[in-house]
Amino acid sequence: MKVKDTHKDAIRILFMETVEELGALVKEKLINDYGFSEANFIDVELTRFGNGEGKARLKDSVRNTRFFVVTDICNHSIKYKAYGQERTKMPDEHFTDLKRVIMAAGGNAREITVIQTILYESRQHKRQARESLDCAMALQELEKMHVDCVATFDAHNVDVRQAIPLLPFDNIIPTAVMLDAFVNNEDINYENLIAVSPDEGAMGRTRFYSGMLGCDIGLFYKRRDYSKIDEKGSNPIAEHVYLGKEIDSGEYLIVDDMISSGTSILDILEKLKHKNPQKVWVMATFGLFTEGTKAFDQAYKKGLLTRVYCTNYTDVPKEIKKKPWFFSVDGSKLLAECLLNYANNEPISPLLNGRKELFDSLAKKRDEK
Repeated sequence: MKVKDTHKDAIRILFMETVEELGALVKEKLINDYGFSEANFIDVELTRFGNGEGKARLKDSVRNTRFFVVTDICNHSIKYKAYGQERTKMPDEHFTDLKRVIMAAGGNAREITVIQTILYESRQHKRQARESLDCAMALQELEKMHVDCVATFDAHNVDVRQAIPLLPFDNIIPTAVMLDAFVNNEDINYENLIAVSPDEGAMGRTRFYSGMLGCDIGLFYKRRDYSKIDEKGSNPIAEHVYLGKEIDSGEYLIVDDMISSGTSILDILEKLKHKNPQKVWVMATFGLFTEGTKAFDQAYKKGLLTRVYCTNYTDVPKEIKKKPWFFSVDGSKLLAECLLNYANNEPISPLLNGRKELFDSLAKKRDEK
């Protein structure tokens, strides 16, 4: 399928500086495979003043067009100068830049779709006493700015869409992309494989993975110390307790939506070593590695970790991509297909991992191996 000629001239796509590398891959696919042209893509000039304030200026008109803006608010590789010092742009600043772009469109675009490859403030999706409700408020800000659709990949909790009940909210899970990379690049003993959920919250995702791979499932329960409160105001985790099938010399696939500091994953790797595992993989849509990768390097050297699979939907430094234990899953084709469907006014649902189609595809790959 290609972009329809009747829609083509009214499409403008902007890849923010936060998705420069991913955007280049997507743009190449859209032009070479789906019939888009250079005229469908525009750039923005983001200016920072000496005190850190900024502005955005679109380099081309978006008048009477359907305007698509793609951004990764967790990109931490972009620098700017303020008060003579170099600073790193953080998520709050990337989200503000996104709003500046929407303002720069000045109401001229006929329709605006915002695609956040990772949802801003997605982990602050619910409110407890005296807490801010950042994700919901950010979505409502976009709604008030007359954004017509919000799309993201693998939202931490999709229920946050209830904050904008009248605005389309598409949550695209890249399961097929992740599993396809895993099956094609690993020598897997499916009869001895267990899909592992690192906590109760990831059980739904892990059940889906186990169903697609045709393997059993396990869970690590977070036993918390309710006599203490940590600096985040939460009860610290005392230990991870495994619940599930016990096998000797098994293979384990730990499944989650993101690796932040990686503390929980690393603790689980230590727990699994007592089960004499042959291989242990980790699969997470987003690899943030906020505390660096030294502990992952050590786990790999000890034989506790086989490989970590993460998408390129959020920025991962080049030095991490070169690690022998890291595999970057290219999600550019899926993003390109999403943009194509949006451009053609086609439903996005065919891209949301039909169970039977995915199962049949993976079963065929297993048989071929």
